[in-house]
Amino acid sequence: MEGLEAIFRWLHVLAGIVWIGHLYFFNWVNGPFQAKIDGPTKKIVNPELMPRALYWFRWGAAYTWITGVLLLGLVYYMGQQALATGADWSAGAMIMIAVTFLGVFLYDALWKSGLANNLRGAVVVSFLLVAIIVALFVHFAHFSYRGTLVHTAALFGTIMAFNVWFRIWPAQQKIIRATKNGETADANVVKLAGSRSRHNTYMSVPLLWGMIGQHTTYFAGGNLGIPSDYFWIFLLIIIIVGWHIVFQVYKKAGKVPGF
Repeated sequence: MEGLEAIFRWLHVLAGIVWIGHLYFFNWVNGPFQAKIDGPTKKIVNPELMPRALYWFRWGAAYTWITGVLLLGLVYYMGQQALATGADWSAGAMIMIAVTFLGVFLYDALWKSGLANNLRGAVVVSFLLVAIIVALFVHFAHFSYRGTLVHTAALFGTIMAFNVWFRIWPAQQKIIRATKNGETADANVVKLAGSRSRHNTYMSVPLLWGMIGQHTTYFAGGNLGIPSDYFWIFLLIIIIVGWHIVFQVYKKAGKVPGF
């Protein structure tokens, strides 16, 4: 099992680099670049560039998610790392595992609802839902520190992979075809692709914390004045900080000049 774990980790990181690297390219490089080129140039460049980039983007997402699920099963379920010391598998744990992988449908419904027109309100509601889920990971499922972090990351990763395959990729196909034909893409399709890509970018930073932070217990309580029973509040702070970092990078990306 240890050998399989090493192989899955290697493949997970490799696929993740391909996926997230392209995500950042689309949002922080290609987005500002597209705003600088005219329609005829887009008609030449985008039908050649975008399908190639989106190929690696979507398959990177798929293999990152698949290897992540395999690691979750191998290390946290079979390896008994998911639960806090002294806790047993319970209905609460099973329910929260289901929430980890099915919460994507609540997210999708929220951002397809009328609330999505109020960006600030939708973000606040989204954060409150994440906070409730994280608290339930700890107090209902009785996940360990590592288990809480990795399931939070898995929740974000599942939403992100869903966005890639079922929202961004279908929308981008329509946009690319319209561009190739010299037509104006449907504004709602463009909005969908752009918003879900931005959502993924915002989720990616706390996701990375969840994946990396679970390899140390420094923030599990007992350090920096963090009580061990409330480490999950620090995780929520990290999520907010991560979102702010992404916000600032978006601002910077729009100001990076070409030659």
